[in-house]
Amino acid sequence: MRIAILMTNTDESEFAEQHQKDGEKFTALLQLARPDWRTQVFAVKDGIFPELLEGFDGVLITGSPASVHDCDPWVGRLLDLIREIVAKGLPLFGACFGHQAIALALGGKVERNPGGWVFGRTETEVTDRAAWMQGLPDRIGLYAAHVEQVTKLPDGARILSANAECAAGAFAIGDRVYTTQYHPEMTPNFIAALTEEMQGKLPGDVLAKARASLSARADTEAFAESLALFFEQAQ
Repeated sequence: MRIAILMTNTDESEFAEQHQKDGEKFTALLQLARPDWRTQVFAVKDGIFPELLEGFDGVLITGSPASVHDCDPWVGRLLDLIREIVAKGLPLFGACFGHQAIALALGGKVERNPGGWVFGRTETEVTDRAAWMQGLPDRIGLYAAHVEQVTKLPDGARILSANAECAAGAFAIGDRVYTTQYHPEMTPNFIAALTEEMQGKLPGDVLAKARASLSARADTEAFAESLALFFEQAQ
């Protein structure tokens, strides 16, 4: 399998430079389940887009501190590309910003979280188990870092998982679109470091809750398998 990774993370801080880029994180996540898969990373946040989609077996859109409502030219271009990918029937996965961008591009709505920041390890309840989610637990534990969420689904989408803080924790459109509001690519060490980096930027209660949540493991391996199965079943 050859997967195109559209990297949207705009963080160029000193903290970001000390850690793997998102393209590397998602490559590692995919190869956790399928070691022989290959990826090609396109820094779309820098205006670097794939010239052709042919030759790729699927596309993955990463998370970002940017908002899908930003007016930067690359965001509008990405939304257009999402519509093109879906029209071609190429399997498409999005995480956090990617999840929101897919929803917005296809006619959904993205708004600020009613309760503000969601951060740290979060669990969502599987409400509609897609075939590729067979190995995931009924309550999926993944890392969260978002202040916006999908509040209206695109036509034809179905919610796959949800919780009280986020009604659309994951959604699918047919068997060619799969998304999550969360960050399956983040490692325990990275989310711990990011949590401390966010000190002073997060409300005190959110920071305390995030720190406490990190004592439990995320379902990284099971999610990696679900992602691999999603791309495989769509071939």
